[in-house]
Amino acid sequence: MSIPNSSTQASAPGNGWAQKWWHILDNWKVGIIPLPIFVLAGVLILIDGLDGEFPSNMVVMTAVLAFFGFACGEFGKRLPLLGKLGAAAICATFIPSALVFYQLLPDAMVSSVTHYFKSTNILYLYICCIIVGSIMSMNRTVLIQGFLRIFVPMACGEVVGMALGMLAGLALGMDPFHTFFFIVLPIMAGGVGEGAIPLSIGYATVLHMEQGVAFGQILPMVMLGSLVAIITAGVLNQLGKRYPHLTGEGRLLPGDRHDTAANLNDQGNPVFDVSTIAAGALLAILLYMVGMLAQKWTGLPAPVAMLFAAVLIKLCQGVSPKMLEGSRMVYRFFQQAVTYPILFAVGVAITPWQSLMAAFTLSNLLVIVVTVLSLVATGFVVGRKMGMYPIDVAIVSCCQSGQGGTGDVAILSSGNRMVLMPFAQIATRIGGAINVSVALALLNYFLG
Repeated sequence: MSIPNSSTQASAPGNGWAQKWWHILDNWKVGIIPLPIFVLAGVLILIDGLDGEFPSNMVVMTAVLAFFGFACGEFGKRLPLLGKLGAAAICATFIPSALVFYQLLPDAMVSSVTHYFKSTNILYLYICCIIVGSIMSMNRTVLIQGFLRIFVPMACGEVVGMALGMLAGLALGMDPFHTFFFIVLPIMAGGVGEGAIPLSIGYATVLHMEQGVAFGQILPMVMLGSLVAIITAGVLNQLGKRYPHLTGEGRLLPGDRHDTAANLNDQGNPVFDVSTIAAGALLAILLYMVGMLAQKWTGLPAPVAMLFAAVLIKLCQGVSPKMLEGSRMVYRFFQQAVTYPILFAVGVAITPWQSLMAAFTLSNLLVIVVTVLSLVATGFVVGRKMGMYPIDVAIVSCCQSGQGGTGDVAILSSGNRMVLMPFAQIATRIGGAINVSVALALLNYFLG
């Protein structure tokens, strides 16, 4: 809950109780929600659930996700020490997962949230608005340089991460085959949909095992690797605050800056209207539809195809400076208002608590930590050698160990670098696809 500022005064005229009430609304908050509104939301959610049924429509789900998402995020922010290391994103994702497992959330609510999350694909709306908004915020020249350079620390990090992860497994007396194909590789496979599922299908074919068995062994490693990456991103964010010369605060290269807005007011702030923001949101949605068509025709993941389309529009100056500001405002809205509700939905709908707990053996944990940290450290060192901001490169490297798009959201939220989402998608989607393809080809060559 935000600490009230006693010096803050309501700008509108009023006296007595009105001024005090406005002060509470403006200064006492849970996340971004004023405390009285938060309490009212909790009461209404409780009333809705008393009859054992829970509406899954957009209105009710918006209230539910906002209430629980910001509550979990606020709890994580207030944890001693851990609150500065990305605990808000961790709590917003894994507390709801635990609540579902221990049946502390009503079954009707869990079913409604799961149905809403999967039927609306709201995660993709969030990702497309974040990607397009962040790309439109970048300087055109530095944008293309960043995309060309980021592949080098990514590739070096994967090689070093795989090698040191294997060495850690060997030092612990683990089977090399199991260590590589069922621990190290799943960490860098690009998440669940693009990584764990294709891997399990390939393993089932080549190794003559049930896909469900293979998936059950892979999924916990993906989740635990993502958890380690979230914590690492939080640590890197704090490192950047202590050593500001090592970070661009969301910029990969020195000299990167936001393009200037079309119109500025007397205070130097951009001026735009509601129609401009609406146009920015529609641009993001239409570019994602372009990505969906590209996926249908070429097989390239829709977020990556959308990313390339957005970069092309930016480089060709296909939208006006005023519309760029609209895209940035959409990006800021989703970053501040939608991140924790989305993470709560992810925790309820697609994060099985029992799978995460199954991975918590000492040997698995050590191999995963060594793999992720060596990958991230390599990105840090190589990025610095290439003249990039090492902390920001390292946070992108964290996303190579993420749980797909959901992992990218949690990792970048923990590292306070949501503007790096385009590069995170490259690391997750393209890097993961390459790893899965090469691994299955090698496995088929030697054992097929």
